[in-house]
Amino acid sequence: MADETSKHPKRESIKSSVGSIAGQRRREKAVMVGKQRRELLMRTKRLCRVGVSSDSANVDADDDDMMMDGEQSILEDQTLKAVQELKNAVSYQGKGAMQKRVNALRELRRLLSKSEYPPVEVALTAGAMSTLVQCLSFGSPDEQLLEAAWCLTNIAAGKPEETKALSPALPLLIAHMGEKSSLPVAEQCAWALGNVAGEGEDLRNILLSQGALQPLARMILPNKGSTVRTAAWALSNLIKGPESKAATELIRIDGVLDAILRHLKKGDEDLATELAWVVVYLTALSNVATNMLAKSDVVQILVERLASSHSLQLLIPLLRSLGNLVAGDSHVTSHILVPGNEITVNAIQAMIKCLESEHRVLKKESSWVLSNIAAGSIEHKKMIYSSEVVSLLVRLLSTAPFDIRKEVAYVLGNLCVAPAEGSGRPTLITEHLISLVGKGCLAGFVDLVRSIDTEAARVGLQFIELVLRGMPNGEGVKLVEAEDGIDAMERFQFHENEELRTMANELVDVYFGVNYRLDS
Repeated sequence: MADETSKHPKRESIKSSVGSIAGQRRREKAVMVGKQRRELLMRTKRLCRVGVSSDSANVDADDDDMMMDGEQSILEDQTLKAVQELKNAVSYQGKGAMQKRVNALRELRRLLSKSEYPPVEVALTAGAMSTLVQCLSFGSPDEQLLEAAWCLTNIAAGKPEETKALSPALPLLIAHMGEKSSLPVAEQCAWALGNVAGEGEDLRNILLSQGALQPLARMILPNKGSTVRTAAWALSNLIKGPESKAATELIRIDGVLDAILRHLKKGDEDLATELAWVVVYLTALSNVATNMLAKSDVVQILVERLASSHSLQLLIPLLRSLGNLVAGDSHVTSHILVPGNEITVNAIQAMIKCLESEHRVLKKESSWVLSNIAAGSIEHKKMIYSSEVVSLLVRLLSTAPFDIRKEVAYVLGNLCVAPAEGSGRPTLITEHLISLVGKGCLAGFVDLVRSIDTEAARVGLQFIELVLRGMPNGEGVKLVEAEDGIDAMERFQFHENEELRTMANELVDVYFGVNYRLDS
């Protein structure tokens, strides 16, 4: 149905800036940010140096001697020769033809695996692609298929135009992931396709149209560690959007949800990392997937792994997955995190652990998760407010790098307003506001108003309005004046951004209105 994968905005909080925009921007940017984080930690496309087969040690013993810079031309000459020898071997029909082809493939694969910058362009220019496609023909021995797929894997790890050169080979690579294929061959084909999918939306769409999703999904169902890890990585590249159709189709495949939960819970950290990225894209793109996961044990599993892991590579997708889940509508969130529930208490403790981490990215991601929780029900707000996480957030608002401070501002701002009922205006939670201002957080919001970041300035202006309207006995005017907040907001009265300009003018009116009443 048309609305099954539509994205829900975040729940309303104060106007739109502290609440709905926070969730909406994250839902829209989840794929892009996830891609940036992933590429920071591991290449979206991966060169295969060590084979997937258990027998690969017999053929890889000489693959760890990296080429020196001055030997690149020698490597290219060797590649030209290897491609020609492969062509000769494919056309040869005499005795020992199969072993001749395998040896020629192995030599080409070795050269394409040898350097940090493999001679892919040279191989393609020499006509390697059409010959490699021939080597993938049905009925070929597994050893030949494995070596050919390995060559294609490393070609696909190259530049965009080199990856696109695999187009003629894609149907065969997909076919060799079938149930009748040997596991090493299927896994190597999955690796090649993961590299192709990692190149961009156009190639992802081609793979999806050719039926790559189903066989990749089948590969994560058993408990085959290496194979599942490779297939999960390829799947995360294949479904990461921006369209939601593939994510929804994946979660509906029989056994996939159970496999995701099983591997997330019991898999080693490398395997869990790959599955966590699959969950990131499922929950970022598809409400069908989000709801199915929300009804499962995934939150408990995510929280347990957040608490037990110290791996940055794993913690990032775990946080992103949890944040995407609670960025759904209020019905989903109310079933995921129940105040007082052990899972919820453990989730808050996991956020504290990440906020106290030395890793900047963990501070930012955990703040974002908390901002989504804090934009929920009054019970969720009280749960955060009464925890020790608040003192950490207040400190980060004044001491952390700018991007973290902006995320923290969303948390603290959302704690101070109750969700609007119907179309009414959100109401102030005075107790929370007075306490947070008393802890010194106003200065941090005023600093955000002074920044050149319009989103941060919007949140800062919104909080200043809360202070002016909500602090008792006109105390807000004195506090804002003490932090030079008036000058900060007045500079937006003629700002080019219409929304900020309107907010600033309204806020100045509020200030002078409150001030006038005090003088009277």
